[in-house]
Amino acid sequence: MPDIHASFADYASHHQTKGNKWFHRFGIPMIMLTLIGMLARIGLGAVAGVRIDAGMVLIALAAIYYFTLEWRLALPMLIVSIGFYLIGRWLPISVNVALFILGWIFQFIGHAVYEHQQPAFFRNVVHLLIGPLWILNDVIPVVK
Repeated sequence: MPDIHASFADYASHHQTKGNKWFHRFGIPMIMLTLIGMLARIGLGAVAGVRIDAGMVLIALAAIYYFTLEWRLALPMLIVSIGFYLIGRWLPISVNVALFILGWIFQFIGHAVYEHQQPAFFRNVVHLLIGPLWILNDVIPVVK
């Protein structure tokens, strides 16, 4: 079972500077919103008459992982994810793509200009899921 303290400590070791943290606080939500919004357009079929898309699948899989880490963060993250799903699906695809690219630019500016080291997900791809939870923990401090 994954450990939230170890995951956050490892992630935080790649995010020490104020500038990098600032860019991540804006970039990660942009990426999350727009990725979910773009994936919401990829239909995967229907279950009991309900359309299932790739955005729903990503939210469900991420929620399962988050609940194994820390349920007190997983629950609000699920609510945020559903909100992002609704907003991202509503946004025009061009806006999703533009904000997605801008979010990644923010990430790489933070690392290149302020942190001077590669993003954590280059070493551990699971950090792509840890980042949003780490940002949420700044807003709702659950893990100390």
